[in-house]
Amino acid sequence: MYMHNRFKLLVALIICVTGLSAQPKISLESVRAFEPIVLNKPILLDSVNLKNEKFSDKQLLSSSLSIPKHDRFASTLTADTTGFFHIDKTNSDYSLHLLSFYLAGDNYGKAKLTVTSPNILEVYINDEKKATKSNATDSISNAGSAEATLNGTLNNARVVVKVLASNIESFDGAAVKIEVQPNEEDSLLNVYMTDDPSRRIDIKDILEGKRVSSSSISPSGRYVLIYMSETLPGGKTNSYLEVYDLQQQRTLISEAPNKIQLKWMPKSDMLSYLADTENGRTMFKLDPLTMQSTIVAENLPQESFRFSPDEQSLFYSSKETVDVTSPTSLKRMIGIDDRQGNYRDRYYIHQYILETGLSQQITFGKQTARINDVSSDGKHLLFSTSEELLTERPFRVSSMYMLELATMKVDTLWENEKFVSSAQFSPNNKQLLIGGAPEAFNGVGLNIKEDQIANSYDTQAFIMTLANKKIDAITKDFDPTIDSQVWSKADNHIYFRVQDRDRANVYKYNPKRQRFAKLNLNEDVIKTFNLANNAQWATYTGVGLANSNRSYVVNLKNEKSTLISDPYNERLSEMTLSEVKDWNFKSSFGDEIEGRYYLPPNFDPNKKYPLIVYYYAGTSPTQRVFESTYPLQVYAAQDYIVYTLQPSGTTGYGQEFSARHVNAWGIQTAEEIIEGSKAFVAEHSFVDGDKIGCIGASYGGFMTQYLQT
Repeated sequence: MYMHNRFKLLVALIICVTGLSAQPKISLESVRAFEPIVLNKPILLDSVNLKNEKFSDKQLLSSSLSIPKHDRFASTLTADTTGFFHIDKTNSDYSLHLLSFYLAGDNYGKAKLTVTSPNILEVYINDEKKATKSNATDSISNAGSAEATLNGTLNNARVVVKVLASNIESFDGAAVKIEVQPNEEDSLLNVYMTDDPSRRIDIKDILEGKRVSSSSISPSGRYVLIYMSETLPGGKTNSYLEVYDLQQQRTLISEAPNKIQLKWMPKSDMLSYLADTENGRTMFKLDPLTMQSTIVAENLPQESFRFSPDEQSLFYSSKETVDVTSPTSLKRMIGIDDRQGNYRDRYYIHQYILETGLSQQITFGKQTARINDVSSDGKHLLFSTSEELLTERPFRVSSMYMLELATMKVDTLWENEKFVSSAQFSPNNKQLLIGGAPEAFNGVGLNIKEDQIANSYDTQAFIMTLANKKIDAITKDFDPTIDSQVWSKADNHIYFRVQDRDRANVYKYNPKRQRFAKLNLNEDVIKTFNLANNAQWATYTGVGLANSNRSYVVNLKNEKSTLISDPYNERLSEMTLSEVKDWNFKSSFGDEIEGRYYLPPNFDPNKKYPLIVYYYAGTSPTQRVFESTYPLQVYAAQDYIVYTLQPSGTTGYGQEFSARHVNAWGIQTAEEIIEGSKAFVAEHSFVDGDKIGCIGASYGGFMTQYLQT
């Protein structure tokens, strides 16, 4: 028994010492191989090139090659007892051989990858060339090596070795040995080979990749115009567009967006676009089925245009700049915002009548006029003006006018109103749908405590009846914050895209019954929502906690959604993402504060992890999105627990909750963040309470500094 215990102690000591020592150099035992790629020497027209260099095998090795995906490497090579992989000769004089594998580790750190061969070769790590062996030798015993450094090997690194085999040599030169060893300073790092291509997300996955940007639907609901962007390594961005036919379920157009202002016409299933010529701009309409273009108007000014709903005229704005001269080099500031480059620009509205070709100026003077909407019959124009009011919040007032285009008669709907941002006609042109802050129209839509000031970012909706100019605050008791709104001509419902707690949803509002109903859409956060003008169809784009922006169409009669574009999915399929769980707590102020947390991939509940706490920027909620300025999935992938919460002051939870942000200087918000963090640590044993960090941007940056004090 005594000897048995001594033996167990000895084994334990050996294990302990082994765990503290560096991992020895390991030699790979198997790799995946691609089929040999035959190479031919070029015809030697001269003995040297323009640099006076003779042709060599190095130039064959450097031949441009798109590296195939790992799953196309169909065969497996096994190393011999000395660790070398032997590659069969081909019938050609020269051939390229590609070997592919993944290296991962159980921690972050650096390791050295050594590739030994008598052949010349190149080593690629994550598609970047990292090492080259330029000199061939005559035998395996004299083989040389190429070395590359692996950084952060916790994340799967794909390694491809590109070997040039010269089959005219008499010796067996096509052999490769692959070894890897952690650096001395990273003695606790264990590196291993894997055939699993899945990896943890990193910051490049946020910055790069191809994604849907937006989508819009034709008036009948048959076609969808989809815009996409792709950011390449290095930051270059390419743009794409597609036109998808829902009836035939196929893509009709796929091209770079080289047509200026390509968009659906308001009435017909045609796309309009502009082309610049020496004589100005020409507008065309394009039939997506036949790809035939027809001229709509010629010799137009270099401006942006919008059709009237009846497609009989175009509206646009022209710019003039206020000229304020000074006899000296001093610049006289004509307003507090004159420091901005476009402050002195003024815009005037014009109407271009297609039948006659007449372009008529609609507004004139020293004020900018902005088009808000055109009535469905094309007879009335809704436009607004604004001016500074530096003595009162929000330091600017606006006026709204309705112009009868045939007679040029103007009806003033309101003057010098504060906190109003937009207006649009109802389908029957008898009412207006208006957007503004809770304090708009003398606070008719306020729903806060007596001692509070409303959060002006908590956008509300109002309806004005034009006959008597009565204002109805339809979202006064509706907690979500309005991001966009449109009154459907097809079903007479109003559709709101809103901040709804930590989600972005779409609600439809029935003006007759005065009821809201949430649409059953497929994503946590709806980024864009676009209605068909003449049908109960819509297209939308949206994201979730574990996916990038995707595009859908939805039948508004049964709320059935169909996915039509998800270009990021291929890249997403390579990743192992964090599990996300909701977690709420009750604050000392009596509110339930909502939140969620992200667990690292391969989460071990018996380990202790450092914690990162993230909170809102002024003053939108931290939404359930995949990408963001501070991508929470990326932090979790680096073995942090990430906790985000929605403390007092954020929009999307009702006016009273968002008003807590105003003139509060973060006092209650900070208390809730601290309380939430303490409660989260106390309830979750896998969090290291001595290692907590906090991050945020904009108002979140202020909060981060405030929390440190």
